[in-house]
Amino acid sequence: MNMENFRRRALPSWVSAGVLAALCCALAFLQYKWIGEIGRAEGERLHEGLQTHLVRLSREFNTIVTQAANAIQPGEPLIAESGREAAYLARYERWRQTSNHPKLFKRVAIALPEASAPRLLQIDPDGPKFQAIAWPQQWLPLREWIASRSRGEGGRPPVLDDPWTLQFPRFPQGEPRRDGPRTGQPARPPPRAPRESPFFELDWIVLELEPAYVKESILPGLLERHLGSGGKLDFDAEIALRRDPSVIVHRTASTPIGKSADGSVTLLEVNFGRRGPPGPGERGPGADRKQRPPPPLANVDSGFGHWVLSVRHRAGSLEAVVNRARWRNLGISAAILGLMLAAMAFLLRASRRAQQLAQAQMDFVAGVSHELRTPLTVIRTAAYNLRGKIAANPGQVERYGALIQQESEKLGAIVEQVLRFASAESGQVIRERQPALVDELIDQSIAACRGSIEGARCELDKSVAPDLPPVLADPMALRHAIQNLINNAVKYGMEGSNWLGVSAAKTGGPASPMVEIRVADRGPGIPADEQSRIFEPFFRGRRAVQDQIHGTGLGLNLVKKIVEAHGGAISVHSEPMKGTEFTIRIPAAQLEQEDEFAHSVSRG
Repeated sequence: MNMENFRRRALPSWVSAGVLAALCCALAFLQYKWIGEIGRAEGERLHEGLQTHLVRLSREFNTIVTQAANAIQPGEPLIAESGREAAYLARYERWRQTSNHPKLFKRVAIALPEASAPRLLQIDPDGPKFQAIAWPQQWLPLREWIASRSRGEGGRPPVLDDPWTLQFPRFPQGEPRRDGPRTGQPARPPPRAPRESPFFELDWIVLELEPAYVKESILPGLLERHLGSGGKLDFDAEIALRRDPSVIVHRTASTPIGKSADGSVTLLEVNFGRRGPPGPGERGPGADRKQRPPPPLANVDSGFGHWVLSVRHRAGSLEAVVNRARWRNLGISAAILGLMLAAMAFLLRASRRAQQLAQAQMDFVAGVSHELRTPLTVIRTAAYNLRGKIAANPGQVERYGALIQQESEKLGAIVEQVLRFASAESGQVIRERQPALVDELIDQSIAACRGSIEGARCELDKSVAPDLPPVLADPMALRHAIQNLINNAVKYGMEGSNWLGVSAAKTGGPASPMVEIRVADRGPGIPADEQSRIFEPFFRGRRAVQDQIHGTGLGLNLVKKIVEAHGGAISVHSEPMKGTEFTIRIPAAQLEQEDEFAHSVSRG
């Protein structure tokens, strides 16, 4: 009935735990979906942010090259006043003195259209002056096109194979053609025009970028400013020729990026024709008109640049970054839910243990009440008979006296055990320790249990090794522990066999000698599911409850606390119908303590 009441009281706890577990599972599912959606949104945000930074990087790089190219272009008034070569040299020298990137160009040249053989003049930066040079091999297609153009033939301007070279036509009055610079994007071929036409090119400006300066001074700063954080570059970069991706211009990655790029943008799209500030004596077209700032550019890539910049996150990809963050969030959420479930399980277990302890305490109160009622009833009855002179002869008086003494001892043992348990709970398990002989403790314990041993007609088998060292112990507490084990063996282990074994031997190595005390029986044994709980306070096995064997459930708990207070340990080995054996292991006294004990014994 008590177990049924216990289960009925525990049912609300199990229902609450089930509901909480279901809510945790629903929360876990919702968190999984939310984290997935957050991950997708974060991926889109990262891609958009990356593309924004790439477009800004492209604009800044294109602006650097465009401003430098336009700064070198002279206007018609300056050419008319100073001559073509002097005008170019003046603009070039002024650019070198005022530019933040005076080493941007490796070679600056102008090509003069002539039908037979267009001439190529290169600015000598040490002069500065112009000098005629032979056409480089990679520029020969431009020379042939200029020659055919001078003869009135049409066709598309050539695209040079050199990824570092830019060419621009200069038209009369400084007005550029819509074809723009030849940076790799095929343009609509200009119509044929006679040489005196205002739309015929006067000359071509050919600029060759300095690869080392671009790679070492310009690109690293742009990449770190737009794609880095905390002074560290977050992305690997690769720059390839747009019309031929196999031609690599620059690469920071150890492996090719190719199609695994997280984002890309075109570079080197130069808007030639917007010249810099007019030089001395120059007034460009529209100088009298009010200058308006250019409209803001859209955050998109035009796609007409000479190069293609591809970037990939150093973690592998932006998807890898998002997935890593997603798994980290899932791990944190799982850990939080796990902690909630663990806390729920702990609270449920603590609640069950509290209910079990409460039930055990109630059983203990009932058991102690019964244990106290029996001797008190016997003592009251014997006293009543003695007072009423029912026991008339000395034999009856002596028998009643012995009965009162026996029940009083039982009553004292119960009170002593409860008091010891209270002292153990308050931390006072043992008193002052002193060296003690184990064989004497065993003999005294057996003598104290002689009545119960003889009453059960036990066959006592005592075996104590002769070379046992003394132990440092509280003799009274250790005797109580041994007595409790002997009484338990007599009380629960005599079914099927009346054998009781008490033995002691030395164990352990020379460095840490131990004394081992064993109390064994050949009774029915302890069920396997109860062996882990027999040392708990107030616990009594099913057989003791069913057979209504007197007891308080405190004995083995006190034994365990006493043994552990001595620095030892207790264990149990039991098999069904083969008996039970309790083993106590206590450290032996140290050598100096043995000498002190021997000296005190010899003096006594």
